[in-house]
Amino acid sequence: MTRRVLLDVTPDRIAAAARRVMARCDELARVTAAPGSIERVYLSPEHARVNRLAAEWMREVGMRSWQDAAGNQMGRIERASDPDPAAPALMLGSHLDTVRDAGRFDGIVGVLMALEVVRLLRLPGESAVGLPFPLEVIAFSDEEGTRFGKALLGSSAVAGTWNDSWWTLTDADGLTLRQAFLEFGLDPGRIGEAARRPDQLVGYLEAHIEQGPELHRSEQPLAVVSSIASARRFQLTVEGEARHAGGTPYDMRRDALLGASEAALAVERICAAEHHIIGTVGQFEAFPGSVNVIPGETVFSLDLRGEFDGERDRVWDAISRELDEIMGRRSLRWNAREIHNAPAVRCAPLLQDVVREGITSTITDTAEEPPVIFSRAGHDGMAIGSIADVGMLFLRNPDGISHHPDEAVSGSDVALGIRALAESVLGLAMDKN
Repeated sequence: MTRRVLLDVTPDRIAAAARRVMARCDELARVTAAPGSIERVYLSPEHARVNRLAAEWMREVGMRSWQDAAGNQMGRIERASDPDPAAPALMLGSHLDTVRDAGRFDGIVGVLMALEVVRLLRLPGESAVGLPFPLEVIAFSDEEGTRFGKALLGSSAVAGTWNDSWWTLTDADGLTLRQAFLEFGLDPGRIGEAARRPDQLVGYLEAHIEQGPELHRSEQPLAVVSSIASARRFQLTVEGEARHAGGTPYDMRRDALLGASEAALAVERICAAEHHIIGTVGQFEAFPGSVNVIPGETVFSLDLRGEFDGERDRVWDAISRELDEIMGRRSLRWNAREIHNAPAVRCAPLLQDVVREGITSTITDTAEEPPVIFSRAGHDGMAIGSIADVGMLFLRNPDGISHHPDEAVSGSDVALGIRALAESVLGLAMDKN
């Protein structure tokens, strides 16, 4: 295997970069709306605080920094030869928002690693890089969709795919997205200014912890991402009849909770029999919710993901047929409202190649090719893929746990990831020269 080592830096510099990333992950974890756990949602005071920190760190590595019209924090450093503010840039980054009771690395480590890559590639004494393109770092503002129930809001704005119907989305307190924009200091009428054109970007590269166990099981620190899962999300409602729990015999019951429970088990059974299809029921609520009343209505969620759109849709059709059978047998009615639909995004072959070469030039103690992994989790690259080629690098996540306080990554793997990401950027630069 050819190993093309392009980055001329000492191991001490890489180790210092990794220590900085780990320390800043800890620092950002202290910016939370929920003492004792990590919670940072879109357009919150915590969002503003981490944007200010990110801006400070961007300026520290020589970047010009600004907050865009959607609340994403941006940084840019020009190329040394022919510095042109209009030149298309290679974008690096990830997101700084979290789910509730989150871990400290999902998204965050990718933003901080990107900043360390800029530090490594910045020319001594200059606010410029010796590359054929400028570098941009983006800290996306709402990948998770925790507050308003719609994921990828920040990256959708950058991709120019913002939907004005989203302005009426509400949070748990009934505050609309439009009102939250205004309270944050953003102008809803200027959201279009966040959009980037395809001719403004060379591509998008993201480092991210794997949100699964494949690297942990194979004892590999890094992987090339081949594609990001297609996803559909539904809110399903099962309707029956609420009646007295003691006075209604079983042959007269139309129990919406039991029908929905059987449906949830059917989702597991159908998806477990498929290759690369994951179905999850994450929310479940019965009404009227009294201990002595048969549930007359149950509402639950379904998150359905697949490597290919066609396979995902075929499984949804199978689930729908199974729900028809279950509800017919139980004299219940059901309906589904689709609340999210995102096609699969395949990482660009060139960017897969430069990430692969970046990993092989970093990990020199093996003759094996780095693993190639399909991402079952969604990422901002799903939105950015509509305007630019996308590439991703995964870092090992012990036990594969994510969206949880036990989420983890080692400093040594971060060091490898920083070097591999920098090598990937340099490899792309060679291709563009």
